[in-house]
Amino acid sequence: MNTDKIIAESIAKEYAPKDNSKIVALKKLDNKAKLPATIFTYSFGIASALVVGFGMCLSMQVLGDGLMHMIFGIVLGIIGFIGCGVNYPIYRRKIEKDKAKYAYEIVELARQISEQ
Repeated sequence: MNTDKIIAESIAKEYAPKDNSKIVALKKLDNKAKLPATIFTYSFGIASALVVGFGMCLSMQVLGDGLMHMIFGIVLGIIGFIGCGVNYPIYRRKIEKDKAKYAYEIVELARQISEQ
């Protein structure tokens, strides 16, 4: 067995043009359906957590001082916690809508793959 030949073939395979198979297209469609909901969920969750943190800083008087800052911090913290709480239901609704948008194409492509 010639190991040089095996190594050369594996390197050449890396540089060879990739074929656009149906499995790759199916994975791309699946990612295309899920990515917007995932990006929104992470962004909204991070923003909500930052609002909670800022509200906690105000309510514990790390930032600002006085009763008004503390009350504003408590209200801001509650708003942030509500945002964190509704994040998952928003994600589920958004991903179902996006999946329904691409469902026909994904099912047809999956059917073509399974018939081969």
